Amino acid sequence: MTKLINPHGSDELKPLLLTGEALEDERRRAYSMKKVHISSREAGDLIMMGIGGFTPLDGFMTHADWAGVCDGFKMSNGIFWPIPITLSTDKETADSIHIGEEVALWSEEYGEIMATLSVTEKYSIDKEHECIMVYKTTDTEHPGVQMVMQQGEVNLAGKVKVLSQGDFERRFGEIYMTPAQTRAKFQEKGWNQIAAFQTRNPMHRSHEYLVKIAIEICDGVLIHSLLGKLKPGDIPADVRKRAINTLVENYFVNDTVIQAGYPLDMRYAGPREALLHALFRQNYGCTHLIVGRDHAGVGEYYGPFDAQHIFDEIPEDALEIRPLKIDWTFWCHKCNGMASMRTCPHDAKDRLLLSGTKLRKALSEGSEVPPEFSRPEVLEILRNYYGNLKDEDKVEVKLTGHSAR
Repeated sequence: MTKLINPHGSDELKPLLLTGEALEDERRRAYSMKKVHISSREAGDLIMMGIGGFTPLDGFMTHADWAGVCDGFKMSNGIFWPIPITLSTDKETADSIHIGEEVALWSEEYGEIMATLSVTEKYSIDKEHECIMVYKTTDTEHPGVQMVMQQGEVNLAGKVKVLSQGDFERRFGEIYMTPAQTRAKFQEKGWNQIAAFQTRNPMHRSHEYLVKIAIEICDGVLIHSLLGKLKPGDIPADVRKRAINTLVENYFVNDTVIQAGYPLDMRYAGPREALLHALFRQNYGCTHLIVGRDHAGVGEYYGPFDAQHIFDEIPEDALEIRPLKIDWTFWCHKCNGMASMRTCPHDAKDRLLLSGTKLRKALSEGSEVPPEFSRPEVLEILRNYYGNLKDEDKVEVKLTGHSAR
């Protein structure tokens, strides 16, 4: 049997989602508990804990964990972690909760209790410090900084029992996969070297090229799409799913890729988020993460290859998964094909640089898209989507910042 990579910090996955009679019992108990309202980001983090994607976490971080992650990339128990996973509430709600109390975590978005939390600590944080350490900026135009600054005044720490996966299974069907499911797929296919490709956009020719490079090196690739919330102007997950399916069906060898999705909101934390992407892809069973230009970036907050460099700055044993670093990729008219800075000897004037931003802008304006930029079958799906957008949504697309993935 194929031997897959170990989950992060553990010999086995640690899903916190209750099932069967235990689930029904906890749901009944939850209705008598005090309710704490949670954000979309916190709900996504809970679901990831529920399905084992955030193994080995058993709940929301303490102040010591928060400080250790911000300042030194590790929790108080010494386990590597790159971004704080915290839960916040307003001061009035926090004051009404005593240490040791169990509370119900209510999501307005899903209209249900997502989990119960046994509160072990209440604490405040320096939000600006978290933003500087994680996002490298306190600029409130940065969507990740906005998330932190809009958090409640008090963080609640403690172990959770997860009761729901939201509506991801219903909305996305077989595309939504848990770490146990992807690992089972890899076992079934006999894959043990698997690269993950992170995306929140439909794949243009540059993305396709990156994945095909990985296929040459590994047994297969997991094209792993974010299914949670994005910033305004990004393309919805259901449209992205159809576009990627079409690309895979027409331009990839059968049985070399698996398309799946995960339930997090995008944080746009650039280098730190690249590390988080690697960490939970290890839990999904992947041995490599494709890291290209401006991974998980937004605007001009990070250098184009900061997300590659950060893997050289962490301890060698921090993660078992390894980055697959690929240089700037583009269409070269002289090479008459896709190339990278490492393979193409020609001048900048011969190169067509590809990005999701350029593609979104061209489609929103009804401009012509060169065939070297995106496959025609993909463009047809995207043109239909943009053709049905309202005018104000098209304006939003033009105004939003860029990110490669």
